[in-house]
Order: sequence, then C-alpha cells, then structure tokens
Amino acid sequence: MGIVSLITGKAGPSGFGSASTAEQVTEGIDATNLTAIVTGGASGIGLETSRVLALCGAHVIIAARNLKAANEAKQIILKDNGAANIDVLKLDLCSMKSIREFANNFNALDLPLNMLINNAGIMFCPYQLSEDGIEIQFATNHLGHFHLTNLLLDKMKKTASDTGIEGRIVNLSSIAHIHTYEEGIRFDNINDRKGYSDKKAYGQSKLANILHANELSRRLKEEGANITANSVHPGLIMTNLFRYSGFVFKVLKVLTCLLWKNVPQGAATTCYVAVHPSLKGVTGKYFLDCNEMKPSAFARDEVLGKKLWDFSNKLVNSVEFRG
Repeated sequence: MGIVSLITGKAGPSGFGSASTAEQVTEGIDATNLTAIVTGGASGIGLETSRVLALCGAHVIIAARNLKAANEAKQIILKDNGAANIDVLKLDLCSMKSIREFANNFNALDLPLNMLINNAGIMFCPYQLSEDGIEIQFATNHLGHFHLTNLLLDKMKKTASDTGIEGRIVNLSSIAHIHTYEEGIRFDNINDRKGYSDKKAYGQSKLANILHANELSRRLKEEGANITANSVHPGLIMTNLFRYSGFVFKVLKVLTCLLWKNVPQGAATTCYVAVHPSLKGVTGKYFLDCNEMKPSAFARDEVLGKKLWDFSNKLVNSVEFRG
C-alpha cells in the first residue's frame, strides 16, 4: 500500500483501499445484539464510526466530554436511521475520576460489551497538564484510554465468554507515531516543559496507542481471552483535531490535497477492524487503509511495550491513590 495506492484508492489484499468508505467495508455485516463504545463519538470520524456501526445494528454508546454535542450527534444518527440504538454517556479522558465514573455508569446499565473503539484524541496542543498533573496529549490520547480499557476489560471478557462472540478493541493511532522523541517514550520526562514539542508529544501518544494495543493483545492471548486488540491509522482527515495546527497545516493540506480523505473514508479502517469477519482472530496488528501494515521499529518493540504498560499502571495508580 504505497503512495500510488493512497492517491488512486487502489484496493489492497483486503479488497479495500484508501477510497473505501465505512459503509462500503461493512456492507452486509449484521452487528445486531452487539454493543460498542466509541470514545469521541460526537464528531468527525468518531461520529461516522458510531453512525455506521448503528447502521449495522449495533447498540452504540457515544462516550464524550461534551454531552450537548453528543446528544446532537445522536439526533443526527437517528435522523439518518430511525431504528438506530444510541446512548450517550459522559467521559473526559484527561480525568481519571471521569473515566472511573464512566465505567461505573456503563456497568450499571448491565449491557454486554463487544467492541471498544478508543477513538477520541487531541492533537498538537500547547503545553499543558491534565487535571491529574500529566502532559495533556499523553494523558488524553494514551493514558485515559489505557485506564478505560482496563476498567472495562472484565466486562468484555465476560461478554465474550457468555456469548462465544469475539470481542474487539481498536486503538486509533496515526502515521505520526513515527515522529516522536528520540527515545520513543520519555518515561523520565513525561511532563518536561522545557523540551516539549507539540508535534513530538502527539507522535509519542500515538506510538503509545500502538504499543498499548500490542501489549494488550499479547496479554489477552496468553490468558486465552476471546478478545482481539489492534491499532489503526485512519488517514489524513481535516477534522476539528486540527484546531491547534494553524496556518502551516492549512497550506500543507493544499499542497498534499490528493492524500487527504473525507470523513466516511477516514472511518473505514476503524469499522473494518471492528466488525469485518475476515479479521476474526487477528490481533496485535496495525492497519492503514483497511490493510495490515508494518509500523515503526519503536512500535514493534515488545520491551518498550511492556515498559509502557508498567509505567502507565504506575501513573494511573498514583493518581487513583491521591484521589
């Protein structure tokens, strides 16, 4: 899947490519009786992912910080599909307290959980710390999803065991994972302001998304759980993630216009990995344009992945203990 395929939309081994839309890659798939959580499902590719999974029959929980926007998104989906089964729950991924409250509220609904789509994210933010005192891009893009996934994992395991249906976890990463700090993850300087780069901090968080999925996949396989964990790069899509990027990226979009996708195309890889039957049992992989791709050397480093897992656990536990 090279640059020519990206520009032309030529299909890869999966039968899909960069021009494929979320509806096309899920055509004919029945997700009735399946439940999916989509973080950041109120806008952009998260909204399109929620819409298309609901179109397949899934019960979709939109997890979002802005409840007004999330409820507006619900109405957009219902206008398109009156039979859609959509619920909204509040989730602020840069707050450990909010994440735990979300997990408790979801579990109180006594629903199964078949799919967890870790979609929400922020990009190229000026330096700031989360309410828990952690660099905001690392906190939101990686650590929040790491904590959320761990809190929901028992529910996913029980659902998979009770139903015999494979559970699927999808982490949205980015090709930006290749543009990170020299050491990959700055374990000793995660909150360092002096050496902060908004671009490298974003790349670090997206590298962490892949390492998280890979290490989670390894652990789930070792345990024998019927759950897969994969990561995806949705492609270049102009969404509100670019609100911090300014003039330079607007110029870049003009210069690279042939490489950019629309939102239905941007949601395709997520939906493909979440529900397509051809990926049954496929885990610990990275996907681009609905086809498996090889990520960076850092992203394939199992030692780094295990170190990140332990580091993330310590960060979460330190925050929970303070709380």
